Amino acid sequence: MSAAAGGAPAAAGRGSAKGGAGAGSAAAMRVLHVAAEVFPLVKTGGLADVVAALPPAQGDQGADVRLLLPGYPAVLDGVGPLRPVVDVGSCFGALRVRLLLGRMPSSGLPVYVVEAPYLYRRAGGPYQRVEGDEWPDNLQRFALLGWVGAHLAAGDADAQWSADIVHAHDWHAALACAHLADHPATPARAVFTVHNLAYQGLFPMHDWPTLQLATRHMSPAGLEYHGQLNFMKAGLRYADLVTTVSPSYAGEIATPEFGCGLDGVIRGRGPAVVGILNGIDTVVWDPATDQALAARYDSRRLEGKRECRRALQAELGLDVDEGALLVSVVSRVTPQKGLDLVLAALPVLLTEGVQFAIQGSGDSALEAALRMAQQTQPGRVQVRIGYDEARAHRMIAGADVIGVPSRFEPCGLTQMYGLRYGTLPVVRRVGGLRDTVTDLTPRTLADDSGTGFVFDAATPQAWTEAVRRAQALKHVPEDWHRAMRIAMAREHGWQQPARAYLAHYRAVADAPPAA
Repeated sequence: MSAAAGGAPAAAGRGSAKGGAGAGSAAAMRVLHVAAEVFPLVKTGGLADVVAALPPAQGDQGADVRLLLPGYPAVLDGVGPLRPVVDVGSCFGALRVRLLLGRMPSSGLPVYVVEAPYLYRRAGGPYQRVEGDEWPDNLQRFALLGWVGAHLAAGDADAQWSADIVHAHDWHAALACAHLADHPATPARAVFTVHNLAYQGLFPMHDWPTLQLATRHMSPAGLEYHGQLNFMKAGLRYADLVTTVSPSYAGEIATPEFGCGLDGVIRGRGPAVVGILNGIDTVVWDPATDQALAARYDSRRLEGKRECRRALQAELGLDVDEGALLVSVVSRVTPQKGLDLVLAALPVLLTEGVQFAIQGSGDSALEAALRMAQQTQPGRVQVRIGYDEARAHRMIAGADVIGVPSRFEPCGLTQMYGLRYGTLPVVRRVGGLRDTVTDLTPRTLADDSGTGFVFDAATPQAWTEAVRRAQALKHVPEDWHRAMRIAMAREHGWQQPARAYLAHYRAVADAPPAA
């Protein structure tokens, strides 16, 4: 690598090292988050929200935090002005690779960007073509990301900054952990977060030479997985600490039911696997200030929520029915998210006075079935294929309940957005849904602990019964409003998760090197 003008941009902002309260040992902690997406620049799911919110929260607590992102067009356009840090040259199939430095537009957090036009400058999504199939060169695209992350940590990419902790997010960034393991003299330690174990980054074994890793990793004890390369295994095997996005999910992925074939690897890490519950950005998601809404409201002034409900019905073309239970589902349209359960229950629930507003995309057969339901009963079912951030805010604010009937759910953010907006969640008792929603019963309503409606079996019948319980409670306005206020009082910000991560970072940094 040939060094260019590096170091932090001149302007100070959130995420840079600070003195004062919260400094001390945290101020000395230099953290590099490596990820494939970040809100609002590139988003396919909750990963982008986490990467947007956790690093600034850690910066607010005194750490020196930076991001590393691929140079997608939206990232290059969104974090400017960019300054060159190092010219990498030709690698991973790209003739021209540079490392640039800018800042996130809202938080001011320093952002390194891997500029490699051949790998990242293209239309479509971060992982897929416009047509929906995976980019055929994803191995090179995300191998480069992890490789650069390891070099940044070592201090040989930016002469003015290195990391104490490299925090790699999901399979796209996992090779950073393997490259650090290949260079034990590098003092930086690796933390790897599993956001969704079902997506692992599987590639043909014959592509091994492209990764630029020692051959000792090309075995079942390394990245090999049933004759393929598995990027997720790089994080699980070589990180000093593995985290998941909720405590329940940390336990679940060590079992065959939820381990997606990697439960043995996870059990083998023992206490090095911990669960830290995600937070949400309480500035972006705040019904009292949300400019996407027809009206603002809070737990003391709920009139605005009723106006949001009427506005949502009008916007989507639903019947303006004050007595209906309006259920929103904002989700990927996949069996994992339980959209097939929603579909199977529609005929019964629609006859019982329930309305559905659904936004998302994914499985083409489920999308087609949802469109058919809308065509059959447009006043009771409205579907928007695709994702619109502002509309997602309106759908959550305007609904009575938010449905998250997932078969598995590492954490889930939608149910926490619902709680924040007084939109009671109907969720399956799994993963982070279990950790964030307490079932509403007469006892939990009385002691102010109930926040939603929880069911166990992944069946249309169980989902239907939970929705019916929500409908019954809505017919008792005093209890319904009490439950809304209980939900809105719950704290789901990033301050506590950020403190927990920093404490784990310090423990990892202070631990003796592995033998």
